[in-house]
Amino acid sequence: MALRIRFKSIAAKRVYFQQRHLHEGPDTIDELLERHLEKKDKKVNSLDEDEQELLNRRKLTSTRREALSLYRDIIRASRFFTWPDSNGVLWRDLLRENARREFEEARFETDPEIVTRLVIGGREALESTIDKVVEKQKEQLQKERGGGGQR
Repeated sequence: MALRIRFKSIAAKRVYFQQRHLHEGPDTIDELLERHLEKKDKKVNSLDEDEQELLNRRKLTSTRREALSLYRDIIRASRFFTWPDSNGVLWRDLLRENARREFEEARFETDPEIVTRLVIGGREALESTIDKVVEKQKEQLQKERGGGGQR
């Protein structure tokens, strides 16, 4: 009976516990920088080559996850670009092709600091682009509503 009560209390606690999954990226850019940029510690400088290589691999694994997350977010965001350019090609397709090309160019980058800078730059560009699209859509809606009210 005590085991059953204990199990129920553990299950009840689990409901209120918010777990952070590995695939979720950092909450802020500062957190991303802090996690991945090398710190000028005496401890880091005292590591031998094998330990330093292991540390770099761990950093690359984490930045790889974040880069893949960024790529997926770019693909998702490209769905909003449904209009064609001057050549008749959908902007959605152009954005996907360019994202793929840029990620392929940086695919074999091994320096964690450079990879982190690329991820941060890509994330900021994506966020600013989405913000601009949302703003333009709001303006378009206001124009349509304003024009519809005058008729």
